[in-house]
Amino acid sequence: METELSRELGIEHAIFGFTPFPAVAAAISRAGGFGVLGAVRYTDPQELARDLDRLDELAGGRPYGLDVVMPAKKVEGVTEAAVEAMIPDAHRGFVQELLTRYGVPELAEGEASGWRITGWMEEVARSQLDVAFDHPIKLLANALGSPPADVIDRAHAHGVLVAALAGSAGHARRHAAAGIDVVVAQGYEAGGHTGEIGSMVLVPEVVEAVAPLPVLAAGGIGSGEQAAAGLALGAQGVWLGSLWLTTEEADLHSAALTRKLLTAGSGDTVRSRALTGKPARQLRTAWTDAWDDPAGPGTLPMPLQGLLVAEAVSRIQKYEVGELLGTPVGQIVGRMTSERSVQAVVDDLTRGFERAVTRINRIAGRSAT
Repeated sequence: METELSRELGIEHAIFGFTPFPAVAAAISRAGGFGVLGAVRYTDPQELARDLDRLDELAGGRPYGLDVVMPAKKVEGVTEAAVEAMIPDAHRGFVQELLTRYGVPELAEGEASGWRITGWMEEVARSQLDVAFDHPIKLLANALGSPPADVIDRAHAHGVLVAALAGSAGHARRHAAAGIDVVVAQGYEAGGHTGEIGSMVLVPEVVEAVAPLPVLAAGGIGSGEQAAAGLALGAQGVWLGSLWLTTEEADLHSAALTRKLLTAGSGDTVRSRALTGKPARQLRTAWTDAWDDPAGPGTLPMPLQGLLVAEAVSRIQKYEVGELLGTPVGQIVGRMTSERSVQAVVDDLTRGFERAVTRINRIAGRSAT
């Protein structure tokens, strides 16, 4: 499963795995793919440094990348406190009513919420880069489109390729004009923030729009046959995120959430603004239903929604409140029916890829080579 891009990066399989867990990223790279560690949760650069040290050790010299979240344009003078002051009291009351209705306990005194929107602020992302460029990363991906021009230049000066996610051909063209090296065409089926165009339509549109830049297909890919379809559409690899959530190396800290993922079907996700204020595909729960109900106050724009719900989400996760418990995940969740090692997942992907190639060769009247 080699392409020009995989050969450039020195990996055996053109499988790019996005994950928030260092152990998973390392295992993907050891299995011959390319692990990409999500950095948004690292508001403390020293914590990121420790985990990158661990990733270096676990990966055993295999290449890996880092995914950050930073806007192309900076807004000066914006602090978390200033943004939080903009949240209406009615929305705070709505959150409290939901938590009370479902009996969600308070956090212990002095305990901070585990997830904060500060990871989306540019100064945090820049502190992450200061740490990252001291490690042998080979790819820097940005989930909010093209990063600022000086960041692209800095990455290139370190010999690091830069990737950006795109939900339309127009987005992809802007990335190419900004000097991006790799475009991730992320379809509607994907988990997390995603656009409105399905992968089967999006991938060839993006490939044509940015040629000859390499494109990775993302969204709704969880088998080798689907990976082969992505490459047949012109991509030079596949970008997978949701599939790793139920691997043995993942650390969700919640047996209840793992069970929900393993039993969910492909129709059990929803594209909702409930988590961050932007449409993000996630498990459908009583929490998403409440925020999407026209009778409610409606969600706030990013980053207000993320700040509003940060503590509530932490409480729901800590106490594993089943009806409210969810996570960003794509429609491929319907295939995630058992806990497997990362190596087993990669082996399954490559075997499925070989089956698909053999099948197409047979249809075309060619022998497989």
